[in-house]
Amino acid sequence: MAGEWRGRILTFPDRSGIRPTPDRVRETLFNWLQPTIVGAHCLDLFAGSGALGLEALSRGAAQVDFVERDRISTTAITNHLQLLNSAGGDVYTQDAFRFLQGSELTRYDLIFLDPPFGQGLLERAFLLLKQSKISPQLQLYVEIEHELDDLQMPEGWEVARSGGAGQVRYMLLRQI
Repeated sequence: MAGEWRGRILTFPDRSGIRPTPDRVRETLFNWLQPTIVGAHCLDLFAGSGALGLEALSRGAAQVDFVERDRISTTAITNHLQLLNSAGGDVYTQDAFRFLQGSELTRYDLIFLDPPFGQGLLERAFLLLKQSKISPQLQLYVEIEHELDDLQMPEGWEVARSGGAGQVRYMLLRQI
């Protein structure tokens, strides 16, 4: 981890379908986000290990809402927030789609979308976001399988930055 909690090593439960974003990818992402992360309100949807949201808090985000349906994972995220003495994180043990349908999304500046691979969850999240009222400055960070070539971008969005590492392609999307 970098930022305020630089050098802190956190352990995550080994859960099926949950893969923390690799350090190299997180470093690249937060270099991209450096001009906008301080004071940002973030949503770590499909939070899994919570690595992205925890890194955002470490780098100066004002608030991160972590949404993950796996109770063991949300307990680990809660424990990490307590260990780091962070008041800027709220953890929700909830289905990501129910959260999207029942939340006021205009409060978010950045949404991390890193769902389990191979289940069509990203496309469904895009559809719900399209139907929601969102901030015009909202940025989306997306991780997908490296071999996925036909990602249907949400209408009105473009890839601002992208990269790849190992099994993962990642991109930062912005509204056009």
